[in-house]
Amino acid sequence: MNHRTMIAAGGIAWLVASRFGNRICFEAPDGRGGGGTKTAAELAAEVKATFDKALDETKTIAEKALTEAKENGKVASATKEKADEALLKMNAIGEQLAELEQKVARGQQGGKDDAQKSLGQQFVEDDKVKSFIGQTQPRGRVDFQMKATITSDTSDSAGAAGDLVSPTRLQGIVAPPDRRMTVRDLITPGRMDGNALEYVKETGFTNNAAPVAETAKKPQSDIKFDLVSTTAKVIAHYAKASRQILDDVSQLASYIDGRLRYGLAYKEEAQLLNGDGTGQNLLGIVPQASAFAAPITLDTPTSIDVLRLAMLQAALAELPATGHVLNPIDWAWIETLKDGEGRYIIGNPQGNIAPSLWGLPVVTTQAMTVDKYLTGAFRMGAQVFDRWLARVEIATENEDDFVKNLLTMLCEERLALAVYRPEAFIYGDFGRVT
Repeated sequence: MNHRTMIAAGGIAWLVASRFGNRICFEAPDGRGGGGTKTAAELAAEVKATFDKALDETKTIAEKALTEAKENGKVASATKEKADEALLKMNAIGEQLAELEQKVARGQQGGKDDAQKSLGQQFVEDDKVKSFIGQTQPRGRVDFQMKATITSDTSDSAGAAGDLVSPTRLQGIVAPPDRRMTVRDLITPGRMDGNALEYVKETGFTNNAAPVAETAKKPQSDIKFDLVSTTAKVIAHYAKASRQILDDVSQLASYIDGRLRYGLAYKEEAQLLNGDGTGQNLLGIVPQASAFAAPITLDTPTSIDVLRLAMLQAALAELPATGHVLNPIDWAWIETLKDGEGRYIIGNPQGNIAPSLWGLPVVTTQAMTVDKYLTGAFRMGAQVFDRWLARVEIATENEDDFVKNLLTMLCEERLALAVYRPEAFIYGDFGRVT
């Protein structure tokens, strides 16, 4: 069993390392009488004196060992054992002296004790040790046992192992979910020059065509045209970042680029559907669409029936529908409709076919209001014109940004929307939400 000698108020103690943990054993003093708990400075002075005495004893034994080695060519076993014991004793006392001197220095500098007391502090403040020292003529032995509980604490205290814990860092950036943009894909694409977009639209046609007899005057039909003008609108936003972070995190620039482009597409989809045409807003399809008016009357029509009647209305306007736009909630409602025997009418829980109804694709987007629908001839009835394709530019043109090492990432696009035939689009509600 390994042990180290310690000097404390009133006697000598041994720090013993055993399989039960660190243990300090205190032996009765040599007749000087036990005193109360002494200050760190007093203990340090006593330990210093003991250390000096141990140092002198060690030097004496070392000189004796050198003499024996010169005279006999070797050191006697008894001398060697005494030398080892003296060195161990001196080292143990030296360690305790250093600890006490540090405590005295902290006290003089106004520092605070550590959150958890040191081994020496716990020893001299232990109730059993105090009681033993307080006896007039202490006899026997008192044991002091200290066990440090290993915790995740990161302070400089016994058992603190928090600094050993390394965090698990996953690569990349966890981004929020992106909405799938689909409305633009339904509309005919195009490009334009300049800021203004003009097109001539037929607004009226009186068809007087009829069979005509020989030499009779032919009937005249009337056709009315109207010039429609619109302008390209800019959708834009920007973000700022320091040059240092963009240089240090290579993926951050591309991540910001992607998020800015997504934000642009998000706003664009809402504008293509619902823009009110005021200020810098596009005039979207919904505000121009024809209101639903059932061409025929059905008894208690379902949501599926309503969409079929909207298709009929578009077909009667000579513009057959090419798709439906619904909110995801309404499409889920339709897919879960069941017949009288509990069988799905159109939904197939095991199927993976693209959403469709009455032979037309169904596009779901949260840009469409719940309980509303838009059915129409998207390819024939409307066209989107890009003046500027979506792009991201990085600059430090602003003087304030330049001197602060800031970069401005600007994302913008410029586009116009032409709705050629408002009657090509049928807009209405299912009537499930009041």
